[in-house]
Amino acid sequence: MDIDSSKISPARFNPLSTNPLKTRDDIVQACHALFNPLLPKFSPGKARVQLDASSSNWDRAACDLEGFARPLFGLVPLVKGGGNFDHWHVYREGLKNGTDPNHAEYWGEVTDKDQRHVEATALGYALLVVPEHVYDPLDEDSKRNLATWLIQSRNTLHANNNHKFFRVLVDLGLENVGVPIDKNGTEEYLQDLDSMYIEDGWYRDGADIQDPRRLDYYNPFAWHYYGLLYAVYRPNDKPRVDRWRERAGKFAKHYIHWFSENGANVPYGRSLIYRHATAAYWGMLAVGNIEVLPWGVIKGLYLRNLRWWASQPIHTLDDGVLTLGYAYPNQLMTERYSSTGSPWWSMKAFAPLCLPADHPFWAAKELPMPPRADVYTDPVAGMVFTHQPNHTVMLVSGPGTQQLMRHVPEKYMKFAYSSRYGFSIESDPREFAQGAFDSMIGLSDDGRHFRVREWCEVAILAGDILFSKWKPWTDVLVESWLIPAGTWHIRVHRVSSPKELDTVEGGFASPRTDFDRDTKMEDRCQAYVSSKLGDFSGIVDLSSETCARRAQVVATHGNTNVMFPRTLVPQVLGVVKANVPTVFAAAILAGPDGQEMQRQWNIRPQIPTVDQLESIVKDKGVRVKITEAYIPSRKGNA
Repeated sequence: MDIDSSKISPARFNPLSTNPLKTRDDIVQACHALFNPLLPKFSPGKARVQLDASSSNWDRAACDLEGFARPLFGLVPLVKGGGNFDHWHVYREGLKNGTDPNHAEYWGEVTDKDQRHVEATALGYALLVVPEHVYDPLDEDSKRNLATWLIQSRNTLHANNNHKFFRVLVDLGLENVGVPIDKNGTEEYLQDLDSMYIEDGWYRDGADIQDPRRLDYYNPFAWHYYGLLYAVYRPNDKPRVDRWRERAGKFAKHYIHWFSENGANVPYGRSLIYRHATAAYWGMLAVGNIEVLPWGVIKGLYLRNLRWWASQPIHTLDDGVLTLGYAYPNQLMTERYSSTGSPWWSMKAFAPLCLPADHPFWAAKELPMPPRADVYTDPVAGMVFTHQPNHTVMLVSGPGTQQLMRHVPEKYMKFAYSSRYGFSIESDPREFAQGAFDSMIGLSDDGRHFRVREWCEVAILAGDILFSKWKPWTDVLVESWLIPAGTWHIRVHRVSSPKELDTVEGGFASPRTDFDRDTKMEDRCQAYVSSKLGDFSGIVDLSSETCARRAQVVATHGNTNVMFPRTLVPQVLGVVKANVPTVFAAAILAGPDGQEMQRQWNIRPQIPTVDQLESIVKDKGVRVKITEAYIPSRKGNA
């Protein structure tokens, strides 16, 4: 019998794989299972957790602090809800030594926009909720050192995005244990956070005038997570708490479309290594007691996502430690700020463990995904979602970031993202012929280097059609229309260039199985992959009645896709003539039900003309809200 390593059984690589994850007790066990592998990794002084010799762009002390602090996001609610945790002495020893400037394991001084701000938040959370375990038993010198370190953290400048919550949460913790803080600074940051609200449940996660368009998972697992924590522990700030609760409730109608029925969420944006944190929002609705959907529906969204993560090989084989990566270990897709301790932000998923077993969230019967429209449009975020069984596709035009982070175009600016096929990143900017270009179009003026969509100069939603204008070079204009079409989606591009360009446009990246057993079809202007795992992914060029672009299937570089370590991508290749506007059109089809997709392959969607699309955009188009000008609330936000 052949052993196919394309989809390794998670039973060997995930300690949650045998956990049914259906009850509160199951979630308690999952919390322990994610934390316990760290115990042998604590340093002699217990202030640091170092998993290997790699690092991020931050210093060693900050990276080791991540592994120490981030598990508290799960351990604190676990114990608050009555659960047992036998290792508080480890944390007390670590707090004592990590905040002592004379100890070898001192975490270091906190500077402006420091990674330590993130970890200080977990410590503030512990002081706020379970001070009897982490603060009260400390000796007076240790209490003073801890308070001094946290005050240093809250007094330094925080990044002008969701990070401003970090001062707020630290302040709540310090106040809870009787340490005075500058409340003016707290109020300033609270006002700044309010100023980043757009509408309809969405915040912009970046309030710099030059970069105000970032939308991603930080809305559910940071903005609404922290906002609801504040609401629970500062109910007397009623006007603000009411606003934040209302916004959190509104977000559910968008976020439900980021998931498929099998629990998988659509990978999009940065910090995907936090994995289970994608479920944290649903748990925080329970903590905030916001029944914006029936409790059984919220519970189902929460549990199915955790079960999907439990089915992925995301831990090390020898000791069950979480790895860097998404659906498998993969450092290629990580950000510069990611260390091996970073993935324990996933412990945010355990927030509802603070609730008793008789809370309606835990007592409710788990319900399946409720009926959803086949197509859902989000004019704030510039996203259009389509749903088929166990597969959700997100079409995108508008969000993005100009901050210098790795693989921004792939994480934010592809045309489509998938709960099954994720997205790929390009591993070599000098290998145009080998690029994946899944769900994007690559353009090259020398056959070696290439450019893709990095920013939308214009983004418009017209009904369920997304339109964008973008420039891969200053003198090259690309106009793109993205159109949902049942199980398919359509892309139309008009390219105007003073120079000839080679182009490659890809469909979704399909898993590539061992021994070259997948079926690959390449026929003039159409290509597809039929995987031995049952998946289907295809693209057909429909630019004209004659074949305008040649089709192929490319075997991508290993570990470029966030879902599968080895993939095949169907592509179409074409040429843009100099000084002649060139129109390309393609239809893309993919899904885990290969037999049904094979049937749909023969039912091609109708491609609208550019004239028709321009008319629709003119008559129905509205500017994507996130692209509208941002005006900061005060000079400190500029």
